[in-house]
Amino acid sequence: MKMGNLKNSHLIEGTIWLTIVLVFFAFTYDFNQPIEIYKFGATGWPRVILGILLFVTLGNLFHQYRFGSAAQSGRVGISDDDDEADGTTSIGAVLKIIAVLGTPFLYALSLKPAGFYFATPFFIVFIILLFGERRPRWIISITLLIYALLLFLFMMVLNAPLPQGNVSPFYDYSAFILRMNSQFQQLDLW
Repeated sequence: MKMGNLKNSHLIEGTIWLTIVLVFFAFTYDFNQPIEIYKFGATGWPRVILGILLFVTLGNLFHQYRFGSAAQSGRVGISDDDDEADGTTSIGAVLKIIAVLGTPFLYALSLKPAGFYFATPFFIVFIILLFGERRPRWIISITLLIYALLLFLFMMVLNAPLPQGNVSPFYDYSAFILRMNSQFQQLDLW
């Protein structure tokens, strides 16, 4: 059976993403409860995100079916042919992939002791470094921009409670950020 330009690696990747969508969709039934102010209930947005992920995964499979992994102008990364040229994958590339995939898990583990407010800038810096940026000015400015946008989104727009941490210096930093937010929101700017 001809599978277009799909390779085994494409099918494995697609299967992994589809499995993630299905598993998380099944988990949404554990907290499927109505919410008075939101017509779609507690599972509304998680299911929208999963739908988007499903759409992107199927679109990616379709694109790979039609075009494979041919190098395209403006595309970041390498094609499958570049990787298969010498038949080996460097240990450095494997370690980088493991680091990129493992960093969010380490970040999630750090949220309970260190809290969102303290751990997030370090997570952003580490991800930027993993993706190859080495210019200090860019690292600092991008980190500050993303951190400020996240704080604005979660504190001002969504007014969502975030993990504060339970270890003393981290908890104190979180308390400082929350005090500043409270004082800012009490200002009558509008």
